[in-house]
Amino acid sequence: MKATVERTPLPTGREAADVLVVGASAAGLSTVEALRRQGYAGRVTVLGAETHPPYDRPPLSKQVLAGLWDPGRAQLRSREALSALEAEFILGEPAVGLDPATRTVRTASGHTLSADAVVVATGTRPRAFPGQAGLAGVHVLRTLDDALALRDALLDSARLVVVGDGVLGAEIAATARTMGLDVTVAGPQHAPMASQLGPRVADLLAELHTGRGVRLRLGAGVRRLVGSAGAVTGVGLDSGEVLSADLVVVAIGADPVTGWLQDSGLRVDNGLVCDSRCRAGEGVYAVGDVARWHHDQLGALLRLENRTNAGEQAMVVAANILGGDRAYTPVPYFWTDQFDTKIQVHGFIPTGADTGADAETDTDADANADAGMTVVDGDPATGRFVARYRHAGRVTGVLGWNMPKQTRLRRQGVADALADGPARATALR
Repeated sequence: MKATVERTPLPTGREAADVLVVGASAAGLSTVEALRRQGYAGRVTVLGAETHPPYDRPPLSKQVLAGLWDPGRAQLRSREALSALEAEFILGEPAVGLDPATRTVRTASGHTLSADAVVVATGTRPRAFPGQAGLAGVHVLRTLDDALALRDALLDSARLVVVGDGVLGAEIAATARTMGLDVTVAGPQHAPMASQLGPRVADLLAELHTGRGVRLRLGAGVRRLVGSAGAVTGVGLDSGEVLSADLVVVAIGADPVTGWLQDSGLRVDNGLVCDSRCRAGEGVYAVGDVARWHHDQLGALLRLENRTNAGEQAMVVAANILGGDRAYTPVPYFWTDQFDTKIQVHGFIPTGADTGADAETDTDADANADAGMTVVDGDPATGRFVARYRHAGRVTGVLGWNMPKQTRLRRQGVADALADGPARATALR
């Protein structure tokens, strides 16, 4: 595998002759597909650390983990569709270094690859809990191999403790409970996903989980993992309580995979830092979970970890590689499926928001425990509703609970607020 390393700076507005995508992820694949759709006929190389062709991550904590899907169903494209892209996929070969001046990437096996444009799509990796490496029965979930290993362990266990009360922890808990395990979730928040959903909806999510038999030990941090003979036997909380476990999943967040960029001279700070065009340097772009870019409408740096962002950002990156000048200004979005409930959030749910003036605010203040929250469609009592959030009199976000169509329609209010630009950044972040 030989590559030319002599490269001159790529002039702004000039189309790249060769493109190297580092990361065979959904974001990386979406970039390749967007390049081809936009007419790019040049050489494309995709370098992936995993041996698997690109696959979808959201099903890993749900359909794949539950055994409802064969692992192959998580693949994003068939072999024929990948072949039609006429891109070279080099899999099982992690990147270990980047020289942005020559746009040359070094790989773990000592090879070098260079191109006129490099797209960083290396995603994130799970955070570890101190001491977990030396204990059998402790798992994380990020890759397809992680999901398959965890599924095998779940089938051979009775008691699971999930360390982490965010999106992934809650999804794993829901899936494991449907598989019949005794499941306990431990974490510092008062309810699952409280920081993402706000207190009232997080309380509803807690009720959903406890109603299905999940035990919640929240509001106390996890102090340690307890083991015997090299295998995990429990989780110790700050309160002194020890939760017995046959199996533990650590889901305490993820960090961008940027270690290989530390000597590149590019700015790395909670991701690869980019301008509003998702450009980290001349001819170097970032896309997906690893990208922390300047959102012009918010007037701030933003990094999003979700499948929708990967696809939308890839279209902008591809356009800019091909000589465009497009800013990436999405309405932030995420969703989660737990048990029979779909939750969707467009924009931001503020903390400490004021009640604001809202013509549709309920007269019963107790019905809106979150400041600035208004139920605008449906009713939480029925298990189907849409809530709108305001801060300082401005719409910041909408949340839907089993009402996807109505939630999408309410998204426009968030988009209109974003269009007002950086003057509203404080309210929207």
